[in-house]
Amino acid sequence: MIKESVGEFLGTFILVFIGCSSVAIAVLFGSLNLLEIALIWGAGVALAIFTVRKICPAHLNPAVSVAMVVFGNLAWKKLPVYLVAQLLGAIVAGLAVYGLFEATIINFETTHSISRGTQDSMLTAKMFGEFYHSLELTQWEATLWEGFGTFLLVFVIFSLSHFKKLHSNLPPIIIGLTVSAIICIVAPFTQAGLNPARDFGPRIVAFYSGWKSAAFPLEQFGFFTVYILGPIVGATIATIVHKLILKRIT
Repeated sequence: MIKESVGEFLGTFILVFIGCSSVAIAVLFGSLNLLEIALIWGAGVALAIFTVRKICPAHLNPAVSVAMVVFGNLAWKKLPVYLVAQLLGAIVAGLAVYGLFEATIINFETTHSISRGTQDSMLTAKMFGEFYHSLELTQWEATLWEGFGTFLLVFVIFSLSHFKKLHSNLPPIIIGLTVSAIICIVAPFTQAGLNPARDFGPRIVAFYSGWKSAAFPLEQFGFFTVYILGPIVGATIATIVHKLILKRIT
């Protein structure tokens, strides 16, 4: 259990650090477009899985861990340990991103007359947690987008188990590319969290680093319904669809 929790911690740290760093670069320097950010996130996911898959199942995502419990591939008693390890990995990654870019963030805020903690500072808070476009989407529409994206991701993960002769090095790459593709589709609406730990961990760091309420969407509990509940429900539905339908016909 210790080995597995360390693996989940390290893997989540790697993917969140790489991914959030790409968002920080996009916000602070404007040098990355959506496709480039999506590919970096996908690469981060693949690298994280490659790094820790020998010591843990490499879920690296509370929604995936919940799905594995529902599917029967993970014992219920292990779930809290996995969730804590993933959240801690994401928090430490958020701290690392803030430490790395702190001076640049301060300079950006000064240049653009942004006072941290105000509504305007949501622009920089996006480097940590995700925000949905509340003028275009309702809170529940955004939840559906996040749920749909996570449904696709988990469905692909389970579907890979049917390819018995698939080379062991291919699943991490396929999963990474799946994340990249989903981000390209979903990110224009919700930034495509797809991972409760990835969102909530860095968001906590932003909250205690001066962004305060600006670290959270304007709608009450929007961060919970959109970026925690949505992915978990989407992952659970993907599990049920795979278990009750595809598993029976393949």
